[in-house]
Amino acid sequence: MYIQNPGNLNTLSQQNNLIKVRGEGEITVQPDTASVNLGVVTESKELIGAQQQNSIAANKVIDSLIRSGIDRNQIQTFDYRIEPEYDYNQGTQIFRGYKITHILQVKLEDLTIIGKVVDTAVQNGANYVANVQFTTRYKETYYQQALSVALNNASNKAMTIANTLRVTLNPTPLLVIEVGDIIQPYESQQFAFAKVASNTQIQPGQLMIKASVSAEYNYHPIGG
Repeated sequence: MYIQNPGNLNTLSQQNNLIKVRGEGEITVQPDTASVNLGVVTESKELIGAQQQNSIAANKVIDSLIRSGIDRNQIQTFDYRIEPEYDYNQGTQIFRGYKITHILQVKLEDLTIIGKVVDTAVQNGANYVANVQFTTRYKETYYQQALSVALNNASNKAMTIANTLRVTLNPTPLLVIEVGDIIQPYESQQFAFAKVASNTQIQPGQLMIKASVSAEYNYHPIGG
């Protein structure tokens, strides 16, 4: 936060006395949706064989998830790649084979079954698990609340500055600029991928939704 420094432009300062502040607002909420990336990575020297092997394994994972109660519409292909792999020996490139990567994204509204979903997929051939993410369907509503907090924060900062300088603050800002919004985990997510089946623990924690504004307020000397 800062007060505009008039420098040598004293007349301009008298006409345009500004206090500029940045307001921050944040609220914490419980996530209500989640997604996890599950997949099968297959390596082989034969491309067609690697594709077939990967397809069989990926279909087995998908079928196991559907049997466990996940709707097919909640499962979609997130990434599919075919990559040649090489070894290097004294600067010489030696072809090693192909790597087939098929990544599925599973979206969930029941956060209590995330661990079960991971375990089911791993038990049925998934060898890739990543990007467990939590979010909320009501981000915009919560963001509006955080934005209100940010504007109140800016107003309080401006009032504090004005009171300290013993000047009168016009409580209505001349300008408000929305700086940005952030949604992030409030607590670090904990993943305990167990060595035994059906024991993966994933805690959703909370989400922190932040809003920022930049505001300008006019002030004048008391009695002015």
